[in-house]
Amino acid sequence: MNTLQLVWKNISQQWGSTLLSIILTAFGVAILVSIYITSDTFEKQLDSNSKQVDLVVGAKGSPLQLILSALYHVDNPTGNIKLAEAEKLMDNPFIEKAVPISLGDNFKGHRIVGTDTSFMGLYELQLADGQLWNKSYEVVIGSETARKNKLKLGDQVHGAHGLAENAHVHEEHPFTVVGILKPSGSIVDNLLLTNLESVWDIHGIGHEEHDHEHDHADEAHDHEHADHNHDDHAHEHTATEAHQHDEHDHDHADHEHEEIVAEKPNPLTQATEDSLVTERPRSDVFVKSIADDIVQDKGLEITALLVKFSSPAAIGVVPKLVNQSTSMQAASPALETARLFSLMGVGIDSLEILAYVIMIIAGLSVFISLYNALKDRKYDLAIMRTLGASKIKLFTMLIVEGLVITCIGGIVGLFIGHIGLYLISTQTSQSADFIQAFQIYSKEWLILLTACLIGVIASLIPAVKAYNTTISTILGNK
Repeated sequence: MNTLQLVWKNISQQWGSTLLSIILTAFGVAILVSIYITSDTFEKQLDSNSKQVDLVVGAKGSPLQLILSALYHVDNPTGNIKLAEAEKLMDNPFIEKAVPISLGDNFKGHRIVGTDTSFMGLYELQLADGQLWNKSYEVVIGSETARKNKLKLGDQVHGAHGLAENAHVHEEHPFTVVGILKPSGSIVDNLLLTNLESVWDIHGIGHEEHDHEHDHADEAHDHEHADHNHDDHAHEHTATEAHQHDEHDHDHADHEHEEIVAEKPNPLTQATEDSLVTERPRSDVFVKSIADDIVQDKGLEITALLVKFSSPAAIGVVPKLVNQSTSMQAASPALETARLFSLMGVGIDSLEILAYVIMIIAGLSVFISLYNALKDRKYDLAIMRTLGASKIKLFTMLIVEGLVITCIGGIVGLFIGHIGLYLISTQTSQSADFIQAFQIYSKEWLILLTACLIGVIASLIPAVKAYNTTISTILGNK
C-alpha cells in the first residue's frame, strides 16, 4: 500500500475531525477569494471608467458624490450647472476635451445619459450594430443593456423619471434604439446614450423658455403680432396700425399678405431657433452636438462636464479656477477614488484578518486531529516499522495527511467563493455586473498555496513525533 492510500484510509477513519478542518479551511479561503476578486475588479472598473477623465465639473456638494454619479452612475447627482457657464470653461486652453452629460431618467435601472458624440471618443466606444443618434429621442445602448432587456435596433423604450426603477414613466416620449455598442468593460455597457436635447425636452426644458424669449423680444420692438386664429377685426386693426407707420402707399390686401408672411416663420429657420441643432457626425470623426450659436441666456442646464486636460500643468490650474471663480465645483477622479478606497480599506482589511484567523483555526484543527489520531495509531505505526517502513515514510505520511485535508478545504473554498459572488451579482443592480464570478485570478493560487502551507505547518509536530517514536518505546508502553 503506497503513501496516498494509507493517507486516505487514515482520513476516512476520522471523518468528524477531518470534515471540521475542511469546512474551516474552505470558509477562510472563500472569504479571501471573494474579497480579492471584488476589490481587484472594482479597482479595475474604477480605473477603466476614469482613465480618460482628468476632472469632473458639476454642482457644488460632495466631490465623491459628484464622481460616483457622473463617472460610475451609482449615486444621485449633486445638482445641475448652467450650460452657459460650462461652455465658458470649454474654451480654456488647458482643456483638450470637455464632454457634457445630463442625467435625470432611467430605463429599468439603466441610466439614460444625455450627451454629445464626443462621449464616444472619450471612452473609445465602438458600435456593434446600427448608428449614432441623429435627432432627438434616438438612443444608442450599451451591450449589457441590450442583452438583459433583449433589445434590438428599432425597438422603443420608455424612460422613467428620476433614478429609481419604479418611478413615473414618460409614456408620451418613447426612445428609439438606433445603435448598440460593443462591450467596453466599463459602466457604459449598462447605459443608454442620447443627445442633450432629448433630456431637456422630455422634462419640458428649452421649448417653453425659447417661446418666452421671443415674447420678450417682441415687446422690446413694440410689435403686436396677431394670432392665426384671430377674427377678421383683429387682422384689420393690425393692418391699419402697420399702414399708419408705413411711409409708402400700399393697399390693404397687400399689406395684410405681407403681415401674414412676416408672422409665419420659415420652417428651417424656426427649427434652428427652437431647438439646439445637432451637428451630424461624420463617419471618421466625432463631433460636438451642442451648436456654437447656443443662446447663452436660456437657462439650460447640464449635470456635469467630463474634462480631459491638454497639459499636466492644468492639474494645478483648472480645479482652482473652477472652485474659486465659478459657482461650480471641480472633483478629481484620482483623488476621490483613492479616498473611496481608503474608506473601504478598513472594512476590507478587517475581513481579510478574519479570513486568515479562520484559516489559522483550521490549521489548529488539523493539528489537533492528527495529534489525537497519532495516539490511536501508534500501534499501527509500530507494525509498519516492523514491516520495513522507515521513519521518513511515517514523517511523510503525516505531512501529506495535513496537506490533503487543507488542500481539499482550499479547493472547496474556491468553489464556494466563486458561486457566492455569482449569486451576489445576480441579485444586485447593474453596478455589480462587472464582477466576473467564474474567471480564475492568479492570486487565487497564492491563497490556495497559503492554505496548504498552513496544513503542512499544522502537521509538523505530529509528524516529528511519529518520526521519533521507536518500536521498543511503543511496545514497552503496551
